[in-house]
Amino acid sequence: MQECCSGNPKKSFISNKLFITFFSICLLLLLSVFFPILKPFQDNFLTYVGNIWWAVALGLLLGGIIDYYIPREYISKILSRKKPATIFNAVLLGFLMSACSHGILALSIQLHKKGASNPAIVSFLLASPWANFTLTVMLIGFFGLKGLLIIASAMIIAINTGFIFMFLEKMNLIEINKNIVEVGENFSITKDWLIRVKDYKLSLNSIKNDFKGVVKGSIDLSNMVLWWIMLGIFIASLAGAYIPTHFFHNFMGPSLLGLLVTLGLATLIEVCSEGSSPLAFEIYRQTNALGNSFTFLMAGVVTDYTEIGLLWTNVGKRVALWLPLVTVPQVIALGYIINVFVK
Repeated sequence: MQECCSGNPKKSFISNKLFITFFSICLLLLLSVFFPILKPFQDNFLTYVGNIWWAVALGLLLGGIIDYYIPREYISKILSRKKPATIFNAVLLGFLMSACSHGILALSIQLHKKGASNPAIVSFLLASPWANFTLTVMLIGFFGLKGLLIIASAMIIAINTGFIFMFLEKMNLIEINKNIVEVGENFSITKDWLIRVKDYKLSLNSIKNDFKGVVKGSIDLSNMVLWWIMLGIFIASLAGAYIPTHFFHNFMGPSLLGLLVTLGLATLIEVCSEGSSPLAFEIYRQTNALGNSFTFLMAGVVTDYTEIGLLWTNVGKRVALWLPLVTVPQVIALGYIINVFVK
């Protein structure tokens, strides 16, 4: 197979951010041996790592497989059609991408330049951070089967928002992508894939190349998300160790006020999706309010100033403005429903 989603060949084996984060946390863990005040942090951090290491490893491995074996041409083909099915395709591809919210922005802008419709871009952006496979595995590791409810709710919002944006586009209330071109109607993903499979020669050398390609994809993904995951676990461990329990119960409980406070915190704390998952679990562990955890996860995307800024400058100002207007009410409503009906 030919690698189709290559990263920067000059990227170091371990990124500076990952090294600095890893080194800093290890230093703090070492200091906790000598300073008792840090012992609660150490206990919380090691508990988190013990709960999710397998989920992170599996997600990174599958992310490397997806990165190596799925050509970008396929993604562009599926997202360029101006049909309702495009929204479902965008959400499905978001599930398959296994990349963090910050990492997916570059691909989204690239897809926009290739001619993907703006509604598809928005659905893709919403689905990628919270409904992707990596997060599915991680959230199940944290929340058990309730993690599937968070994923399903995220996909519902991504689909609803995509169709709303299709309506807004039809009513000329948002920009239409001027880069849209007809992607070869004669191009068949199935036929192309069969040709690739037919041309693939199984040998020791090809297996070696495949292995290197998958490993490289996993390493690139690790450099992108692993330091965010460690940072998220670090913040969650600090919160669990030093924030009084009554703060969570008084201000982030299963109420409308709690949802609004959670929304505000998620807006201020811009952490990658994988890094926010431990924080979301800490909220749930302290308050038993699953809807608040869902709101924290989703609000970090729908109110993400980095994402809104990139949409503003690259996709359209009206697209950027409509994103929080359309999504935030859905997040609050679903979060409230989850709090009421899921205990």
